[in-house]
Amino acid sequence: MDTEKQQLLDNRYLRMAMIWAENSYCKRRKVGALIVKDKMIISDGYNGTPAGFENICEDENYLTKPYVLHAEANAITKVACSHNSSMGATMYVTTSPCMECSKLIIQAGIKRVVFSDKYHNMDGCEILERAGIDVAFVDLTENIIINEL
Repeated sequence: MDTEKQQLLDNRYLRMAMIWAENSYCKRRKVGALIVKDKMIISDGYNGTPAGFENICEDENYLTKPYVLHAEANAITKVACSHNSSMGATMYVTTSPCMECSKLIIQAGIKRVVFSDKYHNMDGCEILERAGIDVAFVDLTENIIINEL
């Protein structure tokens, strides 16, 4: 696929992930993720509490509760429960993955991660690159893909 067409798709899927993040009940940060394979969305996720828990992500001190799931983890576990495979797919996520989610991404066989907001700790992206996964930052305000982190 040519670069210009890929950039258009990356921008569209990231904007969709941003809309999906609006489903989160978290107050501090709303994160959305999509897993795309062969131009089809095969899974989605947003950060929040596990099924059956109250939809309150932060405690009284506005700290995230330890059992809150990240958007990436929700998308990966959702695809694992389906008949789809994330092998060779692309994950679009609104915020760069943390270390724990990056390990899940590697194990899920995802080959490309595209994000639009840099988390304060970029260790997750470093381990993704070490695993040979293509990592791209897209500045949606400028519509520019920046492959160097």
